Amino acid sequence: MRHLRSVVLYAALALSANAAVAGPTDWKALAKGDMEKLNFAATPKALPDLPITDATGAKHRLSDYRGKVVLVNFWATWCAPCRKEMPTLDHLQAALGGKDFEVVTVATLHNTVAGVQRFFRREKVTHLPVRLDPGSALAHRLGIFGLPVSLILNRQGEEVGRLIGEADWDSASAQAILKAVIDGDD
Repeated sequence: MRHLRSVVLYAALALSANAAVAGPTDWKALAKGDMEKLNFAATPKALPDLPITDATGAKHRLSDYRGKVVLVNFWATWCAPCRKEMPTLDHLQAALGGKDFEVVTVATLHNTVAGVQRFFRREKVTHLPVRLDPGSALAHRLGIFGLPVSLILNRQGEEVGRLIGEADWDSASAQAILKAVIDGDD
């Protein structure tokens, strides 16, 4: 009986794990290198619509970007992996940004506008907006407790993918996956 219970538990865990990373087959097939860490949502997930702020203190929401596929990256100026991947996010925005796609970087935890602007200047990040998550309210509601974390949102503003950790967002694989999401999310 104990063996049967273990088999049933193992089978249930295996099925739920596969469902958690299942996604559109074409996206998964495109995942190479760092993009192999990308978890595809079995079903799109609605997100809380909490405010984030820009360099002037004006409030924005992720819902402001509906109609576009969005890569939302949670990061911090003091986070070494975040600092390493930021130029790749800037290159991604330069390559794909426009009416159908946007990279939104959200500095969370203990960051200041001046600190983010100084970092962007030093690293020559010119294509990304300054966005902050005051008090980390949005990050906490999204279950983000380590950095960096990137979310892929569909045109309806729902999470369809999540990558935990640093990634090369300027890679051919990342761009192919995002182009597939953009092309398939009309």
